[in-house]
Amino acid sequence: MRIVVLAGGIGGARFLRGLKQAAPEADVTVIGNTGDDIHLFGLKVCPDLDTVMYTLGGGINEDQGWGRTDESFRVKEELAAYGVGPEWFGLGDRDFATHIVRTQMIAAGYPLSAVTEALCARWNPGARLLPMSDDRVETHVAVEIEGEKKVIHFQEYWVKLRASVAAEAVVPVGADQAKPAPGVLEAIAAADVILFPPSNPVVSVGTILAVPGIREAIADAGVPVVGLSPIVGDAPVRGMADKVLAAVGVESTAAAVAQHYGSGLLDGWLVDTVDEGAVAEVEAAGIRCRAVPLLMTDVDAAAEMAQQALALAEEVRA
Repeated sequence: MRIVVLAGGIGGARFLRGLKQAAPEADVTVIGNTGDDIHLFGLKVCPDLDTVMYTLGGGINEDQGWGRTDESFRVKEELAAYGVGPEWFGLGDRDFATHIVRTQMIAAGYPLSAVTEALCARWNPGARLLPMSDDRVETHVAVEIEGEKKVIHFQEYWVKLRASVAAEAVVPVGADQAKPAPGVLEAIAAADVILFPPSNPVVSVGTILAVPGIREAIADAGVPVVGLSPIVGDAPVRGMADKVLAAVGVESTAAAVAQHYGSGLLDGWLVDTVDEGAVAEVEAAGIRCRAVPLLMTDVDAAAEMAQQALALAEEVRA
């Protein structure tokens, strides 16, 4: 079975780990979000790609869900001593090495897709990890801070401000001019199943879909497309997805997110058992829906979620 998964960071990575357990023989291709990418200290940092790579490769900091395990922060501390920031973005010493290698390879002329493949050769994630695009795309957020309207990088909004102010707009800068990375459209066309994990529907999966050609390829693939709700009981399972959903006019409910993706894209949608009342609403919108436990408390729970998604895909196919 060939499975394509559109993934953001922590939620996508943990779901993928469960998927690998649930379908160990499957050929999995991950299309990773690069809208969160940022340049810091002269280095290109790809948070979502690295989170997937580290998680599947066994190097992730399990407690926080991002960054390396057994990490130290001496370089960050020395930079701060020199007055060099930003101090709000925590790059560890082991993590710095990844970004140095990536930046050197890009400076030498290698595209991000080739660099990602090279980095994954060390980690052996057990899945093919593709950036959504080799072109530069950065998600920016329009906000108002102390009466001043400004547009800031998503990382500043999410990490520094902790989404403490309302997001007035979310813009994937450069996405409209970007092209899918090599292998992305081919993987979608060859897929037997396409999955949307419980990643952020606006700044993770939504940014991937904003790259011209990807949404269309998924809609035209002719295979089941199944998503899992990142909203449980009208609140995000993790993070602050409700803040960016509000910016695009979508309510923070499992049913509203399904309708945001739309029946032209989704064939099936899983909601948590606490949102069982949303099943009829989602199905009325033309999307088959089932209520199952959707809390990834451990790898086994994530594997059960993945199994339920694949089962719904088979139900759709039948």
